Amino acid sequence: MTRLSFPVLRAAALLSALAATPLLGSLPAHADGSFTPAQRQEIVSIVREALKQDPTILADAVAAMRAKGEAVQQAASLQAVQQNNDKLGRSNTDVVLGNPNGSVTLVEFYDPRCPYCRKVLPIIDQLVRDEPDVRIVEKVIPVLGPNSQLEAAALLASARQNAYLKFQKALMTDSETPSLERVRAIATSIGLDADRLERDMKSTDVMTVLSANMDLARKVGVDGTPTFIIGEKTIIPGAVSESDLKKAIAAARQAK
Repeated sequence: MTRLSFPVLRAAALLSALAATPLLGSLPAHADGSFTPAQRQEIVSIVREALKQDPTILADAVAAMRAKGEAVQQAASLQAVQQNNDKLGRSNTDVVLGNPNGSVTLVEFYDPRCPYCRKVLPIIDQLVRDEPDVRIVEKVIPVLGPNSQLEAAALLASARQNAYLKFQKALMTDSETPSLERVRAIATSIGLDADRLERDMKSTDVMTVLSANMDLARKVGVDGTPTFIIGEKTIIPGAVSESDLKKAIAAARQAK
């Protein structure tokens, strides 16, 4: 999975996590739950001594913080998914694969330059063949710099010539250095009008879709590519396996 951002572990938060453990549970706090300077110094001394005796305490505290943070983020993301369901699953500006009227919607946020997104391309193709009641919404988000922006625009422009899948496969399996000239060459090689493609890449419509996709990705807490949203209750980050995606699809189907 290509990460978009990295969490920073703050010392104050770690101290808070440690203070909540049984190790420090006997220390009386103020009515508002805070500690006096003297108590905080005592906590530091206790923690230092405890870490000398059992270094796993630190690992346990960090793991607890991470698990709590992930649970909070997951809940917030799912709430955002439900609030933005129309933009996610029923947008008329994105490319839709599979059954346009499918009973289960799978949304994929991906970057054309992301190696993990390239890895799951054949899995998406297989889902289209194996899951006739699934609607797959492709949301391109150019998060990896100028080359991603160039190729993301080209992908959306190719859809205006009814060649999205064909162009996507050629582009995302290409190993040459990305450039506008290379994009034009790929387009020409599969029978597209390269001049029209270039014009459409710069169009207001294409730029608006890319901006809307990026905004939506931020709202639902996408922090890496690819990210899959199945129905309204499942978010799967990373290059997930075909079997795991099918299990999530089956669960979403059962929940209806």
